[in-house]
Amino acid sequence: MAAAAPSAPSPATPLRILLAGDANGRLNQLFKRVASVNQSTGPFHVLFCVGQFFSSDAGDGEGNGDVADYLEGRAAVPIPTYFTGDYGPAAPRLLSKAAAGARGFSPGGIQICNNLFWLRGSARFTLHGLSIVYLSGKKGPGGPGCYSQDDVDALRALAEEPGIVDLFLTNEWPAGVTNGADTSNVPSQILDPHGYDLVVAELVAEIKPRYHIAGSKGVFYAREPYINDSAAHFTRFIGLANVGNKEKQKFIHAISPTPASIMSSAEIHARPPNTTLSPYISPAKSVPVEEAPKRPAENADLQYWRYDIKKQRHGEAGGNRLCFKFTASGSCPRGNECRYRHDEEARGHYNRNVCFDFLNKGKCEKGPECKYAHSLSDEGAVRDIKPHSERRRVESSCWFCLSSQDVESHLVISIGEGYYCALPKGPLVPNHVLVIPVEHCSSTLAMPVEAEAELGRYKDALGTYFEKQGKTAVYFEWVSQHSHHANLQVVPIPLLKAASVKKIFHLAAQRLGFEFSVVNPDGDAKHGRELLRSQYDRKSSLFYVELPEGSVLLHLVDSNEKFPAQFGREVLAGLLSMADRADWRICKISKEEEIQMVDDFKQGFHEFDPAE
Repeated sequence: MAAAAPSAPSPATPLRILLAGDANGRLNQLFKRVASVNQSTGPFHVLFCVGQFFSSDAGDGEGNGDVADYLEGRAAVPIPTYFTGDYGPAAPRLLSKAAAGARGFSPGGIQICNNLFWLRGSARFTLHGLSIVYLSGKKGPGGPGCYSQDDVDALRALAEEPGIVDLFLTNEWPAGVTNGADTSNVPSQILDPHGYDLVVAELVAEIKPRYHIAGSKGVFYAREPYINDSAAHFTRFIGLANVGNKEKQKFIHAISPTPASIMSSAEIHARPPNTTLSPYISPAKSVPVEEAPKRPAENADLQYWRYDIKKQRHGEAGGNRLCFKFTASGSCPRGNECRYRHDEEARGHYNRNVCFDFLNKGKCEKGPECKYAHSLSDEGAVRDIKPHSERRRVESSCWFCLSSQDVESHLVISIGEGYYCALPKGPLVPNHVLVIPVEHCSSTLAMPVEAEAELGRYKDALGTYFEKQGKTAVYFEWVSQHSHHANLQVVPIPLLKAASVKKIFHLAAQRLGFEFSVVNPDGDAKHGRELLRSQYDRKSSLFYVELPEGSVLLHLVDSNEKFPAQFGREVLAGLLSMADRADWRICKISKEEEIQMVDDFKQGFHEFDPAE
């Protein structure tokens, strides 16, 4: 009889974790060992498996028979188990049902059966206080078992978010992990230059986890801890052997880390005596020649441009950021007073279809939504990219693009670097505001990390401004697969109504036949947006609302669900007893009245405006 899964640890007790390497479908052998270890030295609370989880046999081999026992309920998984990495050729058939049943975000894993969770793609999630990041799959041509560029880009964005990552799980070992380490007594497989991954090396250098766990090389290796560049904490790398290997290499390992979020500064700074320098200070030099990507000589310096951009951001290289208005249109209304760079060369690249984010930061985080080039070479800028004149057809008629001929600039209140504020057409109430990305982007959740920080400053400023009026703000955004240009709605309501907002949104949801999920039960609004951003897959349709107390309510909208586009406005119109103003089209006012409303808002908001 399988042992019952252990209960969650108390806040004062660190999570006890088991780590395992490539299972190769030998789940009976793996879970038998886990149950034995759990009985003798447990209880353990969770098992993380890295490497190839399913058998390499594409048919119904012995390993896949093991898997079927668990998926079909004939055998029990002893403790909560999360697997990541290369899934094996039989994975599409074995995981198809779970994949089809998965809805929207699943950063904490898609449940395959009781106690078994599939970590798909890449994401960051929290488990009993531990911050966990994963890259699921191996490098390859794509398809099942291979990570995508979108997965990598998502982790690059996460790397710039605040907070220390406790565990980073990957399938493959990072290139250069042995640099600076004592290799006098390591197995020969570790010194073999094959089977390492440059991308994983770059990611771990940026993410800086406290533990990096990997499989795939069939050998156990616990590297000496190493310090991280520009970080106080150190990192331990643990590579695990495959389950049931004939060499009797260690395939299961236990750790019990305290979450960094509750560690003292002294604990974070403490270093073991055998700590080394980071092996990834120069990741390009650590790549085996056989695996170094072949790039044209003229583009050789582009690979690490993002590191130069990071230096610019911190003032180390004397650089500054580009002005989008000037880059897109050739002119800027702020003229010499603009804080951002007016660069004719960048404008030339932009007109040749080069992505603005790539020009500005050296990278783009929009994933498949971005249709522009990410190269400064002429060939790279024109290959498979529609001309700007054709690409801009949608944007030229976009109400919210500042470079569009249809933008109603008299409604603009404030222009920042990544966002601007404007009054909407047909406002629900006076001082109803939109916070809008400057660049053409379908959701604020898909915006870069730097822009997210600016959004936070706008929210703080608006909150202070409304508070002086005896009001508080409700934020909501509707994101559909047909969304073009994002706009975050900000509606001020009287403080006396604040306590009723949550109740009325839940009631409205019930009437439409769905229930909201609470993204951040702790009520920390910043944390709520971090969770939304880390979970947003850029493909889902969703509606979320940030309540005055900071809680974020989320509804993932099914593709066949008829969700009202004006839902947020309709709910607040009911709360404010303004049902006749639920439709913005019947609330439109003259341009002269709009200009007066903007002037009035600017006068009161001026002292708080973060763009001033």
